[in-house]
Amino acid sequence: MGSKGKKKRKVERPAKADRPEKLKNKVYEPELRRLQVELCKLQAWAKASGLRAIVVFEGRDAAGKGGVLKRITERVSPRVFRWTALPAPSDRQKTQFHGQRYIAHFPAAGEIVLFDRSWYNRAGIERVLGFCTEDDVERFHRNVPLFEDMIVESGIRLIKYWFEVSFEEQQRRFRSRIEDPTKHWKLSPTDLESQRLWYDYSRARDEMFARTHTPHAPWHIVPSDDKKRARLNCISHLLSQFPYEEIPFEVPKIPKRKTKGAYDDDATLEGLNFVPERF
Repeated sequence: MGSKGKKKRKVERPAKADRPEKLKNKVYEPELRRLQVELCKLQAWAKASGLRAIVVFEGRDAAGKGGVLKRITERVSPRVFRWTALPAPSDRQKTQFHGQRYIAHFPAAGEIVLFDRSWYNRAGIERVLGFCTEDDVERFHRNVPLFEDMIVESGIRLIKYWFEVSFEEQQRRFRSRIEDPTKHWKLSPTDLESQRLWYDYSRARDEMFARTHTPHAPWHIVPSDDKKRARLNCISHLLSQFPYEEIPFEVPKIPKRKTKGAYDDDATLEGLNFVPERF
């Protein structure tokens, strides 16, 4: 299978300019709140319209994918916005069609699946660290446009984001993870290798864009040296990809408590174990 006849779209990169200062909380927090309200509106519309959508989040290590995913999902239902981060494939999965284990997580009506890394592992980390052969990579690049065309043709909306962080900022974030005990879990040997193999990852990224940036499934690059700007820009762009409308909220009436059968239900808790009130 191949993608002959498909006209590839050129990746549009913004011109380099002086970096603006980091976004202040007094701007960031109200705008994040506003966007999260819009995500709730999108959620209601997705359920009402039967939307099926896949959003792929890829990028360099420590580029901020997890941060934006957290902000997207923290005010919405996990049954609608499904954050999916698959572990390393098992020995059995390694023998399957590449992409097969992702298909099992594809959306049903009223669902938006957020892939925290995806089948594009083959074009990035697997390639750079030698977990697959160059033949495997070539086969992937040749077939993935057709695979994604089939996804879109089936009626699923497919959106792909790449988070790009500078070498210096990536290094700073790794140092922060080393120094902060609450961030140790974010570190792995393969993460740190991304500094040593920076240009290998860059070349793999460039070929991935050249081969898989297509009219039906284009890449959208999110500059992420400023995490707060990246989060707002990505969420704003994501919302713009759907023609959602606000579904009127029918204000429910809270019913009165029945008095028939009333009893001292607090007293029945006496003698049970309570969490110590230390705060």
